[in-house]
Amino acid sequence: MIPGQTGTGTDPQDLPASTAAAAVEADADADARPPWRLPWALLIALAGGLLLAAAFPPYGGWPLAFVSPALLIVALHRRSLRASFLIGLVFGVAFFTPLLAWVINLAWFAWVALAIASALIFAVFTIAQRLLLNLRWWPLAVAGWWVAAEAFRDRWPWGGFPWGRLAMSQAGIPTQGWAAIAGPPTLSLMVALAAASLGWLLLSALGWTDARGGADGRIGRLNQGLGPRRRRLVAPALAVAGSAALAFLPGLLPLDPVPAGSATATVAAIQGNVPRARSLSGQLNADWVVTLNHVAATDKLADQVAAGKAAKPDLVIWPENSTDIDPLVYPPVYQEIESAAAAIGEPILVGAVLQNPELNAGVLWLPGKGPTTVYAKRRLVPFGEYVPFRSLISKITSLTNLQTTPFVPGHKTVVFDVGRIRLGDIICYEVGFDDLVRSEVAAGANLLSMQSNDATFEREGPITAESGQQLAMARIRAVEFDRAVVVASTTGYSAIVAPDGRLIERSGTWTQAELEASVPLLSYDTLSERLGAWPEWAIVAATALALCVAIGQAGQARQARRARRAGRPRRQRRATGPDPAISQAEPGQAE
Repeated sequence: MIPGQTGTGTDPQDLPASTAAAAVEADADADARPPWRLPWALLIALAGGLLLAAAFPPYGGWPLAFVSPALLIVALHRRSLRASFLIGLVFGVAFFTPLLAWVINLAWFAWVALAIASALIFAVFTIAQRLLLNLRWWPLAVAGWWVAAEAFRDRWPWGGFPWGRLAMSQAGIPTQGWAAIAGPPTLSLMVALAAASLGWLLLSALGWTDARGGADGRIGRLNQGLGPRRRRLVAPALAVAGSAALAFLPGLLPLDPVPAGSATATVAAIQGNVPRARSLSGQLNADWVVTLNHVAATDKLADQVAAGKAAKPDLVIWPENSTDIDPLVYPPVYQEIESAAAAIGEPILVGAVLQNPELNAGVLWLPGKGPTTVYAKRRLVPFGEYVPFRSLISKITSLTNLQTTPFVPGHKTVVFDVGRIRLGDIICYEVGFDDLVRSEVAAGANLLSMQSNDATFEREGPITAESGQQLAMARIRAVEFDRAVVVASTTGYSAIVAPDGRLIERSGTWTQAELEASVPLLSYDTLSERLGAWPEWAIVAATALALCVAIGQAGQARQARRARRAGRPRRQRRATGPDPAISQAEPGQAE
């Protein structure tokens, strides 16, 4: 289009005043249309979702967490609300399907159902992001949108499913320090802000933004009257540089260093290993062998201590489900665990399934005394430890027979006292929930442990995905609370994590291992612990307010288009052709 001409190809100066005004309006509306067809936008969304999945273990391409949300912004540019839902659905399916591929080891339909459910939630929220893109300072609003969407998925349905948070892709990266400053939600915010700024830069490079930085062409035009292309890129380029510097700023700060002379303890994580079966039922029927494997690994560590090849641990941690047979009910199991405790001569935290009621528990076992303090898992895995809609699902699959008795959730925080150690325990899935981990630290824990059983989900397919994703979460938790974290898994990864998120020790997978290290016992609170959930709620509230403003603006724009359409004389419509405001999809219509 030649500057100074309208989309009709006619110079407005050659037309009557009323007709010229209508032509200019038609040109502005034409610029508000999507720059390309919907299939191309869906392709961009597909690429963005796949790239975001690759930012997480087992691939670990963390820079992609800064790129993928930017592609979603480009895909949503000038789209209707219905098209935005479809774009969000494609992005969500492309993201959650590979991210959760390990669920296929439970059942293929469980994997498909979980991925689609997560994608549908994401798609609904994508409509809100499309509206936020109309705001003047939309990069800030979009960054808050990611936090709000994650906050919702962390809590609903069935208590939430906190997988795929941007924050959890940043383990071991300087950005992780934001977790210690204001928690994982703020870390997600910083990643999303840098990504949104990159999205602004991409739109500006393509000439699709207005002079105010708006992503919607209906706000105004930048192509006419702003000068050379490089001028359009100055503000978004500065935004990218500034937001990236802000995201990586914690790497330059001395966040919660371990004080000299801090108390320490030697801890050990036992990975007994599990016989690898081809079927889920075969995997679950190896209870006795699993317990004996952990006894044998503990005896091996005791032999190394006796030979002077290893330090005597102050505490030994066995993983979740290291005994699926209640030792209080079955004497042979009790005797085996007691023999292991006697051999090592120190307390063992045993991951046990207890009966009457059915509990997934961490049991502190003292040599010569047996089981003492018990922590019961509070956040149970839906369709794993209990089955919602059991009567309906049992008509579809026989897998409900593998969980004939649902587990009962615990309801209280428990800190285990072991000499100088005050241990806060979280079991597997619970590591993803901010409030559960925070409650252990608030109760006085100076050391954290995560007991996990990864054998069920890593028999086939991406065999390190689930354990790798959980280990990344444990590393973020270590930074968040400045506590060492002991990760004990039946099949790996097991690890001992330093308070700064470094891996002191880590095992392989599907092998027996004994890990041991000296770790600091820290008791002060990080800023994140003192702030609690307030940063997350503040971000969500601000984003909700921004969405209300965006909805109001969208309503006003829609009314203005209708008024303009209703007030235009018929002869003007013949002179300028059909009104693009009519041919363009209204918000809520498909493109």
